[in-house]
Amino acid sequence: SIAVMPLVTKFTEKVGVKYPIIQGGMNQVGFAEMAAAVSNAGALGIITGLTQPTPEDLRKEIRRCRTMTDKPFGVNVTILPMLLPADYDAYIEVVCSEKVAVCEISGGSPKKYVKQLHDAGVVIVHKSATMMHAIKAQEAGVDFVEIAGFESSVAGRKGDDDIGTWVILTKALEKLKVPILVSGASATGRQLAMVLAAGGHGMTMGTRFLATQEAPVKAGIKERIASAEADEFSTTLVLKSFENATRVFKNKVANQILELEKTSGDFSEIYPLAAGERTKTMFHQSGDPDDAMWSCGQSVGLIEDVPTCMELVQRIALQAEELLVQARGCVVSKL
Repeated sequence: SIAVMPLVTKFTEKVGVKYPIIQGGMNQVGFAEMAAAVSNAGALGIITGLTQPTPEDLRKEIRRCRTMTDKPFGVNVTILPMLLPADYDAYIEVVCSEKVAVCEISGGSPKKYVKQLHDAGVVIVHKSATMMHAIKAQEAGVDFVEIAGFESSVAGRKGDDDIGTWVILTKALEKLKVPILVSGASATGRQLAMVLAAGGHGMTMGTRFLATQEAPVKAGIKERIASAEADEFSTTLVLKSFENATRVFKNKVANQILELEKTSGDFSEIYPLAAGERTKTMFHQSGDPDDAMWSCGQSVGLIEDVPTCMELVQRIALQAEELLVQARGCVVSKL
């Protein structure tokens, strides 16, 4: 492996990771194996809280992760009662009692949990799809706001919210005081350099980490993501008509959902196609990317291989470092 200098930001300093790279919470993917592989590579791995069927299962998964890494890792809790009904309070309680390094909250408001998490020493990241959500998260006292552009594999967006990362990231950096992370079709060191040069403190990647050797899904999924046929046009937005827009890989099932949204509008007909159980079977048994609805960002157009997490994180950090050093050459002293 290549030696890469650490990239120091408010995020790396607060959390204690080497690189300002975060693995996004991915349903049916964010198990201990995934989080540990990312954390061992010097980035921040994340266990997906609600992939675990109960809060006690989450506790076991956190403890299992600790047997695989001594580095910091996080837990994502996605508050989306319509798609993921759960006892959110109990999941947060486990994050606190296990003293996990970071809690990434997406979907709903973090306000209810801020004091509880901070009292347990947990760093809070809130994934915000709009400035309104970002401002509320800042007011609630979160440590970092993670800005999620329209091109990311984010779920639960309002139907008319189609603001890309370029605008919302810039606006957040201009208007907010809290340090900013960015999530939105990110997969390269070039993008990390852009984020850091603009004043951001880290970058979250979901789809890019899905196409790694250690991602606990079948090879067929990874191969499809890395293939030349899968490009930036290979995703679509489903569930828009339910004010719950979710970016997914454009396949047979996604097209069926879109057709039903047009013709029926009855969520009970759509639910079997969108259900997490179906995605779980595809990821872990069939390995056929056409068998289920699965989250996928437009970064699929930037992914051309299936490296190890270590190779990927080092490559991204090295490219970002080279570009940031190069960019300094644009500032010429007149003295």
